[in-house]
Amino acid sequence: MTTAHPGTPPATTFEPLTADDPREVGGYRLSARLGVGGMGRVYLSYTPGGRPVALKVVRPDLAEDPEFRRRFAQEVASARRIHELYTAQVVDAGVDAPLPWLATTYVAGPSLHQVVHRYGPLPQRTTLLLMAGIAEALQAIHAAGVVHRDLKPANVLIAADGPRVIDFGIARAADAAALTGTGLRIGSPGFMAPEQALGRGTSPATDVFALGALAVYVASGTGPFGDGPESSALYRAVHEEPRLGHVPAELQELLWHCLAKNPEARPTTARVIEAAHHGLGGQLRFGNDWLPHRVSTEIRSRAELPRVPAPAPTRYEPIPDRPTHPAADPPTARAPRPEPADASPPAPSGPSGPSGPASPRRRGVRTALVATAALLVGAGGALVLLDAAAGDGQDLPDGTGTSVTAGPPSGAAPAPSPSATGVPGYTGVYAGSRLTSPDQTYEFDLRAGTVVPQDTAGWYLGRSADEFTVAEDTDAFVAPQGSTLTLADCVKGIESRPVTALPFGALRPGRTFCVRSRPGRDVGIVHVLGTAADGGPVTVSVDYYRHDG
Repeated sequence: MTTAHPGTPPATTFEPLTADDPREVGGYRLSARLGVGGMGRVYLSYTPGGRPVALKVVRPDLAEDPEFRRRFAQEVASARRIHELYTAQVVDAGVDAPLPWLATTYVAGPSLHQVVHRYGPLPQRTTLLLMAGIAEALQAIHAAGVVHRDLKPANVLIAADGPRVIDFGIARAADAAALTGTGLRIGSPGFMAPEQALGRGTSPATDVFALGALAVYVASGTGPFGDGPESSALYRAVHEEPRLGHVPAELQELLWHCLAKNPEARPTTARVIEAAHHGLGGQLRFGNDWLPHRVSTEIRSRAELPRVPAPAPTRYEPIPDRPTHPAADPPTARAPRPEPADASPPAPSGPSGPSGPASPRRRGVRTALVATAALLVGAGGALVLLDAAAGDGQDLPDGTGTSVTAGPPSGAAPAPSPSATGVPGYTGVYAGSRLTSPDQTYEFDLRAGTVVPQDTAGWYLGRSADEFTVAEDTDAFVAPQGSTLTLADCVKGIESRPVTALPFGALRPGRTFCVRSRPGRDVGIVHVLGTAADGGPVTVSVDYYRHDG
């Protein structure tokens, strides 16, 4: 039986991103890790309007399985048909992405598995309310033509106003063909109905069996068929009667019927709700006191989200001039770059917390470009609507603070390779290396002069759907339009006019910019050959200089 741990605080809800985590998925900037499941990792992110979402990214090995991709697309379509009152509503998805992903509304609450593991069995009243709330969610799921098939404590989130059923990872339409060839387990031992364990057809009654097993776990701290190897749990589910000795006597009859071996002998979800209503004396409602106090306290703590990412600049602006002498250049002399929401202030030395030091490879902040129109304040404070559609000759300030016209590509040839003349301590490693990133999952490895998967380059130049991104320990400078950029120009420009954003809207084909690593002071000069506003291919030519001093 699971025992309570009243003196142990809840595990950290939000874990910092690591070097293995992406910084952006489908245009959503990731803020923290929420957990890892059988299908992939789950992250906290926000919609453009600031609403929190839980974003699940599928594991790479599953993403390579065509049958899984088909089933995942079916999952998304099924989940969209279910009302958000009973589940975490799907708000966006990338079923065709290299790593498929799914964004749902964020539920500020732990899973039922976490609750029982931390606090022990729940009271009889709470158990009945959970059964009624989950049964109502199953009604909505079944009405959409779906059998969940993996209802278990980890797939039920506890919110202040009732449970939410999540993770349709193995859900499918009730009349769809059985899954084959995926190598995935269909269901979870301990909560799997006999017909499911035997590979026979499933129905809404299959989910009712899982609900009964879940309720036994909630009320007693252990499942109805005990612990041990998965094969043993499956055997007992098929051939043995459930163990209800630790369940309150008032619940045993209802749970016994839910766990009947014959699907036709199990109650409907409506009957489960009716039984819960009777067991609670007609007081079937999720009030402020439906959960134990410790659980309610944890839910309130989970509502305290990490801060929303600071808004990126919408214009291409240089940072004001700063002194170039090191002694006159304290860290506060330069306006800081906006920190991603997941970032923690770097510690001078040692680990920054239980997870160790923050990753040094955070991505740059994504710039929000104006795509169709912008509201500007005109003379006398009046609002003026300015058409700013890409390619319409929009004026943008360049790296010198003067205006340039971001019109259609002119077909200009790439800028000639720069010269190292007058800059001692540098060695030219390569020049004119033409590189193409096919989409946002690939970045440029500046030292190697190659294109590599995201988060694998030692010193990278990344790209999102609408801008280039650099590491936090990298500075950048953009050459004025129509001019070439030498190594000497780059070093001088970074010292005097560094920039904080590299949007495609200002860096049309023919423009040139450079980046410099602060630790090693290596320099990469980048000639823009082609960009795509829709997240498509981006082509550049790179010259790389190693600093030997």
